[in-house]
Amino acid sequence: MGNKMSDFLIYEQNGAVVTLTMNNPEKRNALTGQNQASDFEDACKRINADPSVKTVILTGGGKAFSAGGDIFAMRDRTGHSAGAPVDIRNNYRNGIQRIPLSFYHLEVPTIAAVNGAAIGAGCDLATMCDIRIASEYAKFAESFVKLGIIPGDGGAWFLPRAVGMSKAFEMAFTGDTIDAAEALSCGLVSKVVPANQLMDAANELAARIVCNPGQVLRLTKRLLRESQHARLETLLEMSAAYQALAHHTDEHEEAVAAMIEKVQGNKGKS
Repeated sequence: MGNKMSDFLIYEQNGAVVTLTMNNPEKRNALTGQNQASDFEDACKRINADPSVKTVILTGGGKAFSAGGDIFAMRDRTGHSAGAPVDIRNNYRNGIQRIPLSFYHLEVPTIAAVNGAAIGAGCDLATMCDIRIASEYAKFAESFVKLGIIPGDGGAWFLPRAVGMSKAFEMAFTGDTIDAAEALSCGLVSKVVPANQLMDAANELAARIVCNPGQVLRLTKRLLRESQHARLETLLEMSAAYQALAHHTDEHEEAVAAMIEKVQGNKGKS
């Protein structure tokens, strides 16, 4: 097990699973300034460079997953809100927008374990993960419109892919908060569990993923990512190339041998 504490993220590795915990509960794990973006960027680079990692769990310390932006910084025109319009544009590009790019290019499967409020940028952060499970106390809101701003962190790209266009429009146009049950019904999360079972459920899901070959998981995720915008012919070409790589891994040969042994064993019993 390897642990690392940054200014904002706790990085903990247990076997093939890395758990990233946002750890600023006093500010409800708000995403402000460039420090948090750097922490996420560094963690994602570290994971991509480490072949021993097969999946990542992201969660929040304290009662909130992430309350999004800092409204006091908005009031005081500091952080992302500082400066002239051209400065604010660059603050976003050089700050919080590094988070969706880092998560999108994270090569291994990601699980958001949403323990509490995921509001604004916090809601979008959850949608940046491949799979989302929620505590019964989780709540979500694409609430930017309530503050007179737009989703500046990529939420307009991620949210419709999570819940479909109609629900994304509803959430973005109203800014309303939805509870865990509604999040489950609209597909924003795939499971809701009691709060005291959330991390157990996340780790159980991670265990079902990491029992599979790491390189194949990374290749499969890349194909699924590319399928969101590639032509079918292009994706088929990539699939053929990736399959050629997969066929020459030790894990593939071992899996085929084990399956054949299982089939032959079952025939012997019949």
